[in-house]
Amino acid sequence: MSSQGTALESLGPVSRYYFSQRLRLHYVDWGNAGAPALLLVHGGRDHCRSWDWVAQALRHDFHVIAVDLRGSGDSAWATGGSYPVSDFVYDIAQLARQEKLERFSLMAHSMGGVGSLLYAGAYPETVDRLVVVEGLLMPPQDMKRREAIAPQARLTDWVKELHTLSARGIRRYAALEDAIGRMRSENPRLSEHQARHLTVHGMNQNEDGSFSWKFDPYIVASKALREALPLRSEDIAALWSNIACPTLLIRGGESFVGDPETDGSIAHFRDARSVTIQGAGHWVFHDKLEEFIGHVRPFLAR
Repeated sequence: MSSQGTALESLGPVSRYYFSQRLRLHYVDWGNAGAPALLLVHGGRDHCRSWDWVAQALRHDFHVIAVDLRGSGDSAWATGGSYPVSDFVYDIAQLARQEKLERFSLMAHSMGGVGSLLYAGAYPETVDRLVVVEGLLMPPQDMKRREAIAPQARLTDWVKELHTLSARGIRRYAALEDAIGRMRSENPRLSEHQARHLTVHGMNQNEDGSFSWKFDPYIVASKALREALPLRSEDIAALWSNIACPTLLIRGGESFVGDPETDGSIAHFRDARSVTIQGAGHWVFHDKLEEFIGHVRPFLAR
């Protein structure tokens, strides 16, 4: 390869924008447009550049696109403050429409995994392979416990939580190094380089010189309360069972997310297998990148 070619390969992704429910949303395109499409969807409080190491490993085999969901990264915040998972499904569908992706593979993490599972169940004909990392955040028994709470209590709890969030100011850090320290406290497995990269791409500098995270504070509302009256467990199970493509469920061995084999979640899928990567927490692809790629590359290529 020529030196010019090497330089081009070292370039990062191109930023682009699209509109979803009148919100201007951001995504990055890693090139290789003639290859099979792979859409990456981040989790809560995260951003599209969280996938950079995964994208770099797969960009030669796929046309990699990574999205900033509403309220995250360089995408607009939702008016009001509610972030129902159905809106994330719409964001994915709208990006697929913009990019004219008739069929593509989908890889998603955490909150993004919740939305991607529902998208794949709603539009099974469009998804070729599905990788969900730590995205089964509420197993069937937990869904049932949530539904046992009276609708009035669920609705008033939702109002109360959003009211509490409205009183919180946006956190400011005097120096970038302070935010990097916060990033590493959230995931002590991160290297200094990883923490700096994620922080730089995840922050804005304010007019007074301080730094604040890009994500909307309202997006941190508890998962059960992000929407007042969410889908019933039967609806979610029906959508999971409607997923037609092979599905790979990945979790970290040191994570708070349960094992789909033991909690019964995997029984709702037609064609799914699960992998637990030991020594990894919630951000499996940051903690054990090589092992993670070792699982997903052959799965996506099969």
